[in-house]
Amino acid sequence: MHFKLIIALVEDSTTEKVLEAARSAGATGSTVINHARGEGIEQSKTFLGLTLDTQRDVLLLLVEEHLSRTILEKISEAGEFDNQSGSGIAFQIDIEDAVGVSHQIASLSQVVEEEL
Repeated sequence: MHFKLIIALVEDSTTEKVLEAARSAGATGSTVINHARGEGIEQSKTFLGLTLDTQRDVLLLLVEEHLSRTILEKISEAGEFDNQSGSGIAFQIDIEDAVGVSHQIASLSQVVEEEL
């Protein structure tokens, strides 16, 4: 079984919604890193010398490669990435090897066979 790592950078207010969408599309788990900071095309606004940033979360999802595109699309829809500038971004990268996922492989085998 081959895996992809989906990395999503989302506003902390949408983290749960995005995770729920990913799980409904076939993701079996995630790791959330809180309080990340980032900048896009537009720089953060300041007020009296203080930067007004919204908190971001980094979501890491190790998913089976046949399910990855569907999960990525569901994440984008839930986070409304294409509707609003600065709402988030998600991308996937290939994973050469992974350990500690034998329990996921057992539950994913049937799901992947049904997809194919």
